[in-house]
Amino acid sequence: MTVRSETIDISVSDDTISGTILTPGAKMPGILFVHGWGGSQQRDLARAKNITGLGCVCLTFDLRGHERTHEMRASVSREHSMEDLLAAYDRLASHPAVDNNAIAVIGSSYGGYLATILSAMRPVKWLALRVPALYWDADWDMPKQALDRDKLAHYRRSAVTAADNRALAACKDFKGDVLLVESEQDDYVPHATLMSYRTAFDLAHSLTYRLLDGADHGLSSDTSQHAYTTLLTDWISEMVIGSRLVDYPHHSAAYS
Repeated sequence: MTVRSETIDISVSDDTISGTILTPGAKMPGILFVHGWGGSQQRDLARAKNITGLGCVCLTFDLRGHERTHEMRASVSREHSMEDLLAAYDRLASHPAVDNNAIAVIGSSYGGYLATILSAMRPVKWLALRVPALYWDADWDMPKQALDRDKLAHYRRSAVTAADNRALAACKDFKGDVLLVESEQDDYVPHATLMSYRTAFDLAHSLTYRLLDGADHGLSSDTSQHAYTTLLTDWISEMVIGSRLVDYPHHSAAYS
């Protein structure tokens, strides 16, 4: 473990004594949240506050076409959203407190889809995907709003492989830890899509798969929101603490 050492003087009555203060030089994991289409960073903020308490630097943001830039919604393409995500990632990675080798990306629906592609373009150690959506590779530059919804629904119900899809190909190459979350009553991202993602992660260091009972796509009930928040926070805690114990195994030893 890197340790920062600083020599100090400690005042005692009319004298000073010498001391050395040691502080851990290790940086903290970075956590990047990516909301879904039609969402915003607002719900991510509450979860980010919990996770920051674990000793992480968190970044939430609004994709173009949402919140303050909602007037752009009809013209935003997946290429635009990917540019947004890359810019957000680079901003987080450049933070002086962030360990660039310990970055997690947490994506919901459309944000989960984008997060997988990001993992092939930037270093990502952990991926948490809640009901990740799936899109064909064609029409990448077309406004997302213009994509045929019925065709998308049929595509997501089909068995899609990494050989035929950019996002799944990124999953196939991903060697970090993965959390994959399905909603039992999801009308937008069906079980088949989750199975396509699950099958693609064959090189992952670990894969945690959870089904949220009774939950819909947007987690519209307080119960579903709470269940997901608890699941996500517990998983991130396990990943972050586990990573620190691997890096600094003597921390887990008991001393008397």
